[in-house]
Amino acid sequence: MTQEELDALMAGGLDDEDEQTDSNSETNDEDTKTEDIAEEDVKDEEYKLQADKAWPPPPPTEDHKVVEQLDDVTKDSEVKATEIFDKLEAISDFIMQVENDANDVSAIVQKNIEVFEKLTGKFPEIGIFQESLENNQRALKDIENLISNAQMSSDEIMMIMDIMQYQDIHRQKIERVINVIRTLAGYMNSLFSAEKDDSKRVSSAVHIAGDSSTEDVVSNDDIEALIESLGKK
Repeated sequence: MTQEELDALMAGGLDDEDEQTDSNSETNDEDTKTEDIAEEDVKDEEYKLQADKAWPPPPPTEDHKVVEQLDDVTKDSEVKATEIFDKLEAISDFIMQVENDANDVSAIVQKNIEVFEKLTGKFPEIGIFQESLENNQRALKDIENLISNAQMSSDEIMMIMDIMQYQDIHRQKIERVINVIRTLAGYMNSLFSAEKDDSKRVSSAVHIAGDSSTEDVVSNDDIEALIESLGKK
C-alpha cells in the first residue's frame, strides 16, 4: 500500500467518525426537544385542569365555613366520646355485679356438693343423692366459666377505653389545625387591611379593553345607533 492510499484511508475513517458524531448529536437534540415538548404538554394539561375548576370558589355560607364545621366536629366528638365512656363504665359495673353474684352462687353450690358427698357416702343405695351431687358439680363448672367470661369481658372493656383515648388525641389535633387556620386568617386580614374605607374607593370598571366574557357590554354599532337616534329627535 502506498502512502497516498494510506492517507486516503485515514481521511475516510475520520469522516465516518465525524458523521457518526454529528448523527449522535442530532439524535440527542431531537430527544431533548421531544422532552421539552412533553413537559410543555404536561404543563398545559395541568393548566387546563386548573382552569376547568369551578370559579369563583364556594360562597361563605354555613355549609362552607370550615372552622365552624371543625368546631362542630370537635364538640360532637367530645360529647359522643363521653357518652361512650359512660356506657362502657355502666357495662363494666353490670359485669362486676354478675361476677359477684356468681361468686355467691358458687359458694352455695360448693356447700351443696359437700353435703351430697357426705350423704352419698352414708347412703350409697339412694340414687338421688348421687344424682344431685353430679348436678351440683356440673353447675359449679358452669359458674366458674361464667365468672371467667365476666372477667375477660371486663378486660376487653378496659382495652376499649384505652383505644378510645386516641379519640381525644384526634380531637386535640383538629383543635390545633383550627388554631393554625385562625392564625393564618388573622394574618391575611392584617396583611390586606387598609385605612381607606371601601365605600370611598372608585368603583371597578365593568369592561376593560380586551375582555371577551364581560356581559352587557355596549358595542360600537350600538353606540352609533344611539347617536343616530338622538340626531333624528
